Amino acid sequence: QVQLAESGGGLVQPGGSLTLSCAASGFTSDYSATAWFRQAPGKERERISCIHFNSGSTWHAASAKGRFSISRDNAENTVYLRLRNLEPEDTAVYFCSAPRPASTYHSTSCQVYDYTYWGQGTQVTVSS
Repeated sequence: QVQLAESGGGLVQPGGSLTLSCAASGFTSDYSATAWFRQAPGKERERISCIHFNSGSTWHAASAKGRFSISRDNAENTVYLRLRNLEPEDTAVYFCSAPRPASTYHSTSCQVYDYTYWGQGTQVTVSS
């Protein structure tokens, strides 16, 4: 199975930017998409963005549109989440996730996949 490792979190002032990375390793032959989730204290985990590798199609939650962008470096097997114009409400642990392969076979819409494999998360804190 695929293993994922996030990095790039930290403390940033309101209005600032960060780029999060999600590096994949292990069994990646069926690895076709990645989603980013976040979980703030006391709140449920929220899916915020995803990318389908072959088609390049992406999806963003309403809370991410216009501020967050997702991309992939195929050579490095790494997915990036660029966070811009950050607000205190964006403070959360950010996780990347890969889908169960069977859930990806009939659609290129990454937002409908069953995300099963998780990284350990990276903390993003937005505060002045």
